[in-house]
Amino acid sequence: MFDFEIIDAHIHPFLDLENRLIYYDRPRSCADMMAELRNCGVTGACGSVVRTAPVEDFAYIRKCNRDALKLRELYPAFYYPGISVHAAFPEESCREIEEMHRQGVRWIGELVSYMAGTSEYSCKSLFPVYELAQTLELPVNIHQANLPDIEKLLLNFPTLKVVMAHPDEKPVYLGRLELMKRFKNLYLDLSGTGLFRWGMLRHGIREAGAERFLFGTDFPICNIAMYIHGVLGEKLEQHQNELIFAGNFRRISGY
Repeated sequence: MFDFEIIDAHIHPFLDLENRLIYYDRPRSCADMMAELRNCGVTGACGSVVRTAPVEDFAYIRKCNRDALKLRELYPAFYYPGISVHAAFPEESCREIEEMHRQGVRWIGELVSYMAGTSEYSCKSLFPVYELAQTLELPVNIHQANLPDIEKLLLNFPTLKVVMAHPDEKPVYLGRLELMKRFKNLYLDLSGTGLFRWGMLRHGIREAGAERFLFGTDFPICNIAMYIHGVLGEKLEQHQNELIFAGNFRRISGY
């Protein structure tokens, strides 16, 4: 459909219907979800299984990761698993990262604070997770966070590859760009609010460079095609499209 790869770096797949994050009635199954991604021209997708129910023990988080590995078996060379962790279980989270890494998983997150047992990503209980991720060179994809929180995380882990999710509206987005200019290990995925504002991506490229943005949708919450054509509508150079749609994801993840 397109003459370049499109890897969606921010999806939320599911095996169990209780983990299906949708606004309306689709997709009805994970098979439907993967088919809809492909039908829109996506050639690969990455993300973690998110479970929104309260976490009582780490077995709950481990199940998310086993579901992700099962999904990789079902959709080889298309789905790239993301690792789930939890701030209340730092030791268990680190052992889980090591196990998943041994099995070829190269991505942590999306890490959502209120689902991961913390109000701040820079909380000390997650420091062992970040230290290990930094050592293993695994990117960590984080949900919305305030700028001081992100800055504190980056100051403590100067080589950790941090991928912020969601550009947000102009004031927040401009602040994120300023952080990206200061910290070369900070990236932004285009999922969620922001890309529908005309010119936001071109402005971000001028400020921080095309190599700092990853294509993402937050599917099945958001519309895949709108994000693809939101990027294409900016009329970027071909090499910039290739970086944003897949090249940057492959470079920083090693997938």
